[in-house]
Amino acid sequence: MKKRKGLLKMIFGRTTIVVLLLLIQIVILFVTFNWLADYTVFIYGAFTLLSGAVLIYIINDDQNASFKMAWIIPVLVIPVFGTLLYLFMKFQFGTKFIKRSMDDTGKIIKPLLIQNPDVLNSLQEINPNEAGLVRYLNNSAGYSIYANSSVKYFPLGEDKFKEMLIQLEAAKKFIFLEYFIVAKGYMWNSILEILKRKVNEGVEVRFMYDGTCSLFLLPYNYPKELIKFGIQCKMFSPIKPILSTHQTNRDHRKILVIDGHVAFTGGINLADEYINLEVRFGHWKDTAIMVSGDAVKSFTLMFLQMWNIKEQVPEIYENYICENVQVMKDNEDLVDNVILTDNVILADNVMPTDNNNNMSADNVKSADNGMSAGGYVMPFGDSPFDGENIGKNVYIDIINRAKNYVHIMTPYLILDDEMIAALIYAAQRDVETIIITPHIPDKVYTYLLARTYYRELLEKGVKIYEYTPGFIHAKVFTSDDEKAVVGTINLDFRSLYLHFECAAYIYRNPEIFKIEEDFQNTRLQSHEMTLEDCRKFPVVKKFLGQVLRLFAPLM
Repeated sequence: MKKRKGLLKMIFGRTTIVVLLLLIQIVILFVTFNWLADYTVFIYGAFTLLSGAVLIYIINDDQNASFKMAWIIPVLVIPVFGTLLYLFMKFQFGTKFIKRSMDDTGKIIKPLLIQNPDVLNSLQEINPNEAGLVRYLNNSAGYSIYANSSVKYFPLGEDKFKEMLIQLEAAKKFIFLEYFIVAKGYMWNSILEILKRKVNEGVEVRFMYDGTCSLFLLPYNYPKELIKFGIQCKMFSPIKPILSTHQTNRDHRKILVIDGHVAFTGGINLADEYINLEVRFGHWKDTAIMVSGDAVKSFTLMFLQMWNIKEQVPEIYENYICENVQVMKDNEDLVDNVILTDNVILADNVMPTDNNNNMSADNVKSADNGMSAGGYVMPFGDSPFDGENIGKNVYIDIINRAKNYVHIMTPYLILDDEMIAALIYAAQRDVETIIITPHIPDKVYTYLLARTYYRELLEKGVKIYEYTPGFIHAKVFTSDDEKAVVGTINLDFRSLYLHFECAAYIYRNPEIFKIEEDFQNTRLQSHEMTLEDCRKFPVVKKFLGQVLRLFAPLM
């Protein structure tokens, strides 16, 4: 009986209905094309002219070359369907509405994110190139870099989960959660119980998750269930049974902000596989960070900007900005100037250095709660509608300016020509360039596609490791013992071009040593790929991967 109910639920469930309705719309399109076949000569001539115009437009568009190629092929091979599909994808009102809304809210929060000139000047004195990256993020996306902030790194989902529960229990004013995947289970149920209690204590709780969860993980009306408990809840871009393109622009971010004092980000979603309570692809290796101090402001405003895309009531953003209170403390274990924020000790903006002004592990100092103080932290987000590939540009900046090493952990390796060129350029400059990817993938097609890049990179000196215990979902860059990025941004087209993403750029903070140490520990558990491994890879899988390269911009 239970199996029969499960089968009926699958057949008549929302996901099945959505898929069927989409298939019906596709069938209608093809039937329409066949009906027009009687007018082939006239239609073909008209579409030849239209296809030519579309090709000229595509070639002159400012989008990535890989996206151009992905469209040029169908327009040339199947001009009628390919051209109509391109025009359909290009002119979508849903994306224009989201862009306009984010632009409007962006203007409102911009004054709250103005760069502190003293911080930028201090960074300019240390490293003008780093200041240049900050100016790029200031000018292109409005993000600032902060000195009075601390960082704590979590090498596993289990570690982040423990700290999440502690920080959630300590909430007094508000809790903001924004996640890509949420699934019922021990992790989410534990968090939900705390949220319910916090609402009863008068804490404002807002929870937003991506609409793809409604397909397999959560009921479509789940927000209504949570609203009954007093939790403000909404889905971002609910999946609807209509052909549209804005539904490909998912909210892939993971943000938790508590009272404006602490914020979390990283690759870890709210489901049991992320804390290894459910085994799906071997051991699940994921990472996250907790930030405290001034840098939390950017995460708070990132969340509120996304939350207010469809809100009609004006938001008073200033109500959620926590201003730190400066105090003086004479303590040789830290620095002369410190900032005290709700029991979180934040050092001034000087990174511990040796006598040569280089970062030194011997000089690392941390507060009692494990937060590493010092250096600079710059949270940033990436939108598919802002005309800037923020995440990609930050990654390439790290690769191009690396002097000794650049180390990368990523679940997906689907690269465009610019990223390939940057990685190869680094390796050929004798910069140790290492990428760790999964040995057990969550999606077979992404693994086959990733393997097509191995030979080209290995031949040019890039080293690739596969994490043999299972699936690595971490999105981490470290370089030269002085900079790191931890966030949600994968090395694939969807993260770099199509999704909403976020991360934190960390410069000269002691926690970078822990991030690099975790990379090395992960490397020890991984298999180094060789050209011989590439030769032994089955021919059929090689061919499938090469075919998939045609569709790489969609993956």
